[in-house]
Amino acid sequence: MAIRGPEIHFSAVCRGLRRDAALRCAAWLADLRACAVAARGAHGCWRRLKRPRPKGLITRVMSAQGDCEFLVQRARELVPQDLWAAKAWLITARSLYPADFNIQYEMYTIERNAERTSTAGRLLYDMFVNFPDQPVVWREISIITSALRNDSQDKQTQFLRSLFETLPGRVQCEMLLKVTEQCFNTLERSEMLLLLLRRFPETVVQHGVGLGEALLEAETIEEQESPVNCFRKLFVCDVLPLIINNHDVRLPANLLYKYLNKAAEFYINYVTRSTQLENQHQGAQDTSDLMSPSKRNSQKYIIEGLTEKSSQIVDPWERLFKILNVVGMRCEWQVDKGRRSCSDILHRMKELCRYMSSFDSEAHANYKNQVLYSTMLVFFKSAFQYISSIQPSLFQGPNAPSQVPLVLLEDVANVYGDVEVDRSKHIHKKRKLAEGREKTMSSDDEDCSAKGRNRHIIVSKAELSNSIEVLESFKLARESWELLYSLEFLDKEFTRICLAWKTDTWLWLRIFLTDMIIYQGQYKKAIASLHHLAALQGSLSQPQISGQGTLEHQRALIQLATCHFALGEYRMTCEKVLDLMCYMVLPIQDGGKPQEEPSKVKPKFRKGLDLKLLPCTSKALMPYCLHLMLACFKLRAFTDNRDDMALGHVIVLLQQEWPRGENLFLKAISKICQQGNFQYENFFSYVTNIDMLEEFAYLRTQEGGKIHLELLPNQGMLIKHHTVTRGITKGVKEDFRLAMERQVSRCGENLMVVLHRFCINEKILLLQTLT
Repeated sequence: MAIRGPEIHFSAVCRGLRRDAALRCAAWLADLRACAVAARGAHGCWRRLKRPRPKGLITRVMSAQGDCEFLVQRARELVPQDLWAAKAWLITARSLYPADFNIQYEMYTIERNAERTSTAGRLLYDMFVNFPDQPVVWREISIITSALRNDSQDKQTQFLRSLFETLPGRVQCEMLLKVTEQCFNTLERSEMLLLLLRRFPETVVQHGVGLGEALLEAETIEEQESPVNCFRKLFVCDVLPLIINNHDVRLPANLLYKYLNKAAEFYINYVTRSTQLENQHQGAQDTSDLMSPSKRNSQKYIIEGLTEKSSQIVDPWERLFKILNVVGMRCEWQVDKGRRSCSDILHRMKELCRYMSSFDSEAHANYKNQVLYSTMLVFFKSAFQYISSIQPSLFQGPNAPSQVPLVLLEDVANVYGDVEVDRSKHIHKKRKLAEGREKTMSSDDEDCSAKGRNRHIIVSKAELSNSIEVLESFKLARESWELLYSLEFLDKEFTRICLAWKTDTWLWLRIFLTDMIIYQGQYKKAIASLHHLAALQGSLSQPQISGQGTLEHQRALIQLATCHFALGEYRMTCEKVLDLMCYMVLPIQDGGKPQEEPSKVKPKFRKGLDLKLLPCTSKALMPYCLHLMLACFKLRAFTDNRDDMALGHVIVLLQQEWPRGENLFLKAISKICQQGNFQYENFFSYVTNIDMLEEFAYLRTQEGGKIHLELLPNQGMLIKHHTVTRGITKGVKEDFRLAMERQVSRCGENLMVVLHRFCINEKILLLQTLT
């Protein structure tokens, strides 16, 4: 048991101590050896070393276990005072009892607490090799592996990672495998195994597919409501790329398609996730700059069960299309090398569809799946890009800068054109209107020429700076949709996928489909889609973002109005417009100024050709609503049958954007002159245009034809009250003159306020006129 001084010195130096520290260790070990000798041979040494003497027992050999505990305890006591002395005690103890775990662990603890990476790593390796069954060792290894999975950058975590790196690769692999076997939590076990696969790619062949299937099974067992969950995220973003990019892993085609389907569902739901759902887990977050799909990753979104860093996905669309390409190569698709745009992919799929039937059955099946998945992903990405640009609030949190959504509507800018075009084209339908019936059309009566034809969409650069890209996305999404339903196989499979993904509950997709149907001119289907959209919004249990519910209701009302108008259902058009008027925020400035120069107005009014993306604001929507009402009433006002009420409504509405409606106003004056009289008792309540007032004042004169005008409320009673012997209504003339003078003084009023009051106060009368 004797320890020679040179051997002690050499041993200390070998353990990485400095020369001076080694000499100190030698001195301490010499003292310690003297203590050990004394402890064996003298009764007094027990008392001096604070060791109780066993009663009734005389022995010169101490219990090995007691000696180890004493040496370890002595070293612990010396750590705060003199670290080198503590190490000397432990080196002696280890030399005396090399098979004792507590001594080895205490040495490791001292080195770990001192953050000596290499020494601690070497001691941990020794414990792992010599004491593999000790729970304390596995607890320590578990702490280290947790640090490897932790996103934290604190000093302790970084030290533990560095400590692990000092271990031999074989030991690292074995450690991770054994820790994985001891994990009973599915998520923790998966993360540990994923750590193994990343560090040791050669293990992917053995464990990759099993891990992927375990994650998908766990997702089913845990009954996850959303595809965006911790299990699917680990599978799609972390495990799947390792599997499909490892050519040593043999996968059948049906399994690859299954994995591609799972990945597509996850990424699409991740990108289009609802902000209401996010706020339930994390509250308000910084969600700015999400217009571009590539910037969606800037939003802080935490998936339950994962850390914030693990929940963030950079360029999700790019990742998804990479998976598509890899799966395509493994399934022997006709895949072009290099990055391709969505437009290029769709063009290639259209070509493939044309000559796909000429291939043999196996190649035919492969290419059908290529067309299906490629076209489907182009559709969802393009539709999302369109919706995220025209209504970004769907994908933003409550703290994001307010961005006004846009709504797709039929363009009625030519409402001031001559009504004769419609008279010659739909004379039989106008007769029905004159008889007090609405024009209704079945879906078969819709203008099918508009379907499938490129219609021009008007949008202001001021409202949508990237309008060219947005409209291109809309076009690609429409064409992808049409291709998916062009072949029976594509139709069947795409429908099956949509049912499995529950796309009928995706609010953003329903908005896109509604816009697409309106673009196609299928207005009855668009109305049904809008009702579906309203039901979908009502079924959402999440609290709405402030104002979001009202905004969606306004969008639905104006689109319903434009669809009913396109169908010729003018009373329903007016009803939706008047309902929308209740949401208008007043005052709207500069309402009386024309929005476009008269020279830009087309000479004839034709509906169903162009569409317009308008901001969903009172300033933009109210003029459009008034255009719709004017278009509804002017058809009735200028029929062969007389309708002074409709003509009066037209005159009130023509004040907007004056003098754009001057020609139509002169046509109304001409009709009044032909009739010889005109009655509209709301005239002085809502007509404040000075040019119109002068024209009506002129009609009363001899030069103007002395037209009999009943424009005052209850003027019939006034005529009886003021009539004199010759029948000349001098009192009525005076009342008319005074009323006209008062009306001239109102010419400075905000016209939009006047017209809004007209719509609200005369709602019943307006609807009755179109009955």
